[in-house]
Amino acid sequence: MKPPEIEQLKRTLRRQKAAYVPLVELGIHAEIKAKFLGKPVLTLQDEVEFWYKAGYDYIKLQPDADFNPTQQGPAGKITYNEDGSPVRKWATNDQSIINSFADFEQFHFPQKTDFDYTKFEQVGKYLPEGMGVIGQYGDIFTLTWEMMGFENFSLALMLQPDLVTALMQKIGDLVFSMFEYFAESETVDILWYSDDIAFTEGLLISPDLLRQFFFPWLQRIGDLAKAHDKPLIYHTDGVLWQVFGDIIDCGVDAIHPIEPKAMKIAGVKEKYGDRLALIGHVDVDLLARGTAAEVRQQVLKNVKEAGYNGGYCIGSGNSVPEYVLFENYMAMLETARELRQCAPD
Repeated sequence: MKPPEIEQLKRTLRRQKAAYVPLVELGIHAEIKAKFLGKPVLTLQDEVEFWYKAGYDYIKLQPDADFNPTQQGPAGKITYNEDGSPVRKWATNDQSIINSFADFEQFHFPQKTDFDYTKFEQVGKYLPEGMGVIGQYGDIFTLTWEMMGFENFSLALMLQPDLVTALMQKIGDLVFSMFEYFAESETVDILWYSDDIAFTEGLLISPDLLRQFFFPWLQRIGDLAKAHDKPLIYHTDGVLWQVFGDIIDCGVDAIHPIEPKAMKIAGVKEKYGDRLALIGHVDVDLLARGTAAEVRQQVLKNVKEAGYNGGYCIGSGNSVPEYVLFENYMAMLETARELRQCAPD
């Protein structure tokens, strides 16, 4: 196994020709990690061991934070499965916590001082030489509509834009403080902001409304990353043709995950590959229901279509949940490893 090289990943994210095609994932379920290591992943040291042995050049870390989007007040906490992963649930459509400025004033938001960065402070003593850290958080847009319920949020964009602005400002200030920490931290090599603004059929709201309410926040994060000379990855599912220019103008270096049912990676590479690195595009459905041979074929196809001249990272079309076939996940890793072994030193 070749050692990690975070600088090669950074080169790729900046659309430069690296020595190999890196592996990148936003999230990998605890059951998959445990199966890979042959033991539960319980500590930060276990996490580093997984990402290292699986062939990633980094470990992805988040500050511990709780915005309580599902209820008013600080008492309730996010619920977790026995393996430590958050319980999967449907997003709220018509129910809401915040319908008015009175609700907004009453809601107990966290303070910036509540965010726990202990893992960032401790991870250095466990990192193998050459391995880096990605600081990740997001959801300024998503948390806003979740707190309002999507129907109420959609109406408020027209009827109560000041309320949407105030809520997004509150959440945005909190999340932006995390990226200030990432940017200033000597431990963090890469910034990763995640926030879904689209689905397979189109954008969740119009481009003009995204430009009014959301993209200014992405721009601020992009400016921060640029000021500290750190690459910025942005995750959003869905079809993005209407707003790729906006995403690039915000200072994003790489887009994840090029959802296969929404866009073809060859087309994205042809049109935007000189300005955006591309990450992912191995369909989660293929990982869950396909064969190892099909996964291998898809990885090679992606590398051929998007990896020329650099600027592509191998990964899933979203994340690696517990229901993917382990042998298919391993096929993706092993194909990446074989390509790396064949790369010239």
